Amino acid sequence: MSGVLKINITESEETLKKLLIDQKIGKKKERIQILYLIKTHQAETVGHLAAVTGRHRVTISRWLSQYREGGLDRLLEIGKSPGRTPLISEEVKEKLNQELSDPEGFDSYKEIQQWLRSVHDVEASYYTVHKTVRYQLKSKLKIPRPVNIKQEKGAVETFKKTPRSN
Repeated sequence: MSGVLKINITESEETLKKLLIDQKIGKKKERIQILYLIKTHQAETVGHLAAVTGRHRVTISRWLSQYREGGLDRLLEIGKSPGRTPLISEEVKEKLNQELSDPEGFDSYKEIQQWLRSVHDVEASYYTVHKTVRYQLKSKLKIPRPVNIKQEKGAVETFKKTPRSN
């Protein structure tokens, strides 16, 4: 008969039921549920398990293969994607932070973009540079804007002398 499961589940029905009740993480609960359904003979084929759980038959087959390879521990192992590597590395961020703390520093994010391109050969968009400087390094480019004609003479120089980072 095609699709009949050939798997030996070592855990008892009671153990699986207790694990199913105690499980807080949904992804793990689904995986234990398929074992429980097989053990209690509520599902006989991968197709039936897929219909009952709402998962694709290939997913169910992959889970059962994981169980065959390493038991319950391997089945309940949920991998985490490492994610995309950052465009601006930690070393470059440290050097950028040093440059930002320099009194002369940078006047604009475009200038930082050019510095990254020329010194570190990093091609970063304006948005990436802004996000890195402003939110990751917690720094601001302090450039005084003309506000008022009646502004005090020393206010601009005082503003420029204050530290650049928060």
